[in-house]
Amino acid sequence: MTAAPLPSRSFCLIRHGETTANADEIIAGVTDVPLTQLGRDQARALSDSIWPEPIAIYASPMSRAKHTAELAFPARGFEVHDGLRERDWGVFEGQPLSEQPVRENTPDRGESWPDMLMRVQTTITGICASSPHALPVLVCHSGVIRATRVLWTTGDVGQRPPNATPLLFENTGKKLLEKTL
Repeated sequence: MTAAPLPSRSFCLIRHGETTANADEIIAGVTDVPLTQLGRDQARALSDSIWPEPIAIYASPMSRAKHTAELAFPARGFEVHDGLRERDWGVFEGQPLSEQPVRENTPDRGESWPDMLMRVQTTITGICASSPHALPVLVCHSGVIRATRVLWTTGDVGQRPPNATPLLFENTGKKLLEKTL
């Protein structure tokens, strides 16, 4: 795969707090599932974060991401961006995580991996271009973070990112370096 053009600036991705599907190990790409009590506590704990510069907050339209953003940034507004949604796993939605197909296979009635990569690339480069004076903080999903890694860091999806943990993707001019804030 040819490397995607880098976003114009560094940005931060935060996977939503723990959900009922996470706790039950169920696939919930586009299935709207709520945060657990732990997930709400994780999101609230983010409100104590110290940011290295002014921030602009964006969230996936899924309720788990919006609720995380509301709890993590209680005194701030945020913009909902459809491009930050999780992958649609089609017929695998609601199935045990152990039955999730290989990422590169397109599930029946689901989103292909190449389409997701293109959506994430377009979304993140657009958000970064529109936020030249504030660090974009994007509350999103595991799949978006994994797509970002494939596009701009190691080329590999890596481990499932932790819930409610800010991950800085620092633009070095040649690639992005992923760091936990």
